[in-house]
Amino acid sequence: MQLLNVLEWAHTAQATALTVVVLSPHDPMTRGQLRRMAELARDEGHAVRWEEARGGPTAPVRTIGGLTPMLRRAGRIVIGDPFSRYVQLLLTLTRARDLVVVDDGTATMEFISQLARGERLVRWHRNGSGRGARDLAFAPFSATARRRLTPAPEGGRRTVGLFSSMPVEVPPGVEVTANDFAWTRGRFGPPRLTRAADIVGTSLVETGVVDADRYLAAVGALARTHGATRYFAHRKESTEKLRRLSAETGLEVVRPDLPLELIARRGPIGALIVSFPSTVVHTLPLALLGTEVKVAVCDIDPQWLTAHASPRAQGFLDGVTGTARDVQRLPFTQQMAAG
Repeated sequence: MQLLNVLEWAHTAQATALTVVVLSPHDPMTRGQLRRMAELARDEGHAVRWEEARGGPTAPVRTIGGLTPMLRRAGRIVIGDPFSRYVQLLLTLTRARDLVVVDDGTATMEFISQLARGERLVRWHRNGSGRGARDLAFAPFSATARRRLTPAPEGGRRTVGLFSSMPVEVPPGVEVTANDFAWTRGRFGPPRLTRAADIVGTSLVETGVVDADRYLAAVGALARTHGATRYFAHRKESTEKLRRLSAETGLEVVRPDLPLELIARRGPIGALIVSFPSTVVHTLPLALLGTEVKVAVCDIDPQWLTAHASPRAQGFLDGVTGTARDVQRLPFTQQMAAG
């Protein structure tokens, strides 16, 4: 998704011949999607530098050493995940005076809130103090990155921009450019629509926020209520959970090889797309603008949350749903809550 939004930003900013650096993760699903997105980036005329940044104990040293000269020369840096320790470390090496953060979905909302409050950058679903040995060792780099991501006082030479489709209230000095998915709409579609509904999966179980049994019961209830036949899995959903989901609900599990915005725009896609609170309830209405596809979002019942969920979880998820535009709200039912 971050790489898709780099392409959207380049289209809007009319930026050509970018050097795109991919810090490749371990997860095979994510790697596969990134390789497909890298192909699209090359098709647009951008150079893609694929870094096996996590490929062994010496990989970070090689990656950082190889990228440092380029980071020192760059006048503008565009990043996709300000919460990433890797990205934060690289930000300490650059002298760029123009920083742009492209959308990373709902994480962008939390990033902007924390930046405005001057807080440490911590992902919303993390529980605990964040003061372990690794956190303390990395704290100086994180603090430096946060300063780099904070706009300079008026008249300063450092600028910070945000390219986003999410509803955010930015602190003074941050320049916001709206992402309306113009590149996606111009490049793909319009899609052919199917008669059945589609359900979009979430990794809330994998991140420890939502109970697995409650989640599967809710998916089954949504499938029965709306006549859904397909379940588009989140790239972080576990194979074991998806097997169980397919067996208990009868849904066809689809593992997309591209971000869902591109999958939906290319089609075929259901005339109704049902999701839990996630990035897609903000992005799909934009990507599917001009089509007859409807997007609906199902609220998260507080009873579905696990004992390990962050205290911020319910408020954050409610905020994701409540700020979504052009979507239908589907409140949880007692049947779902009971599992």
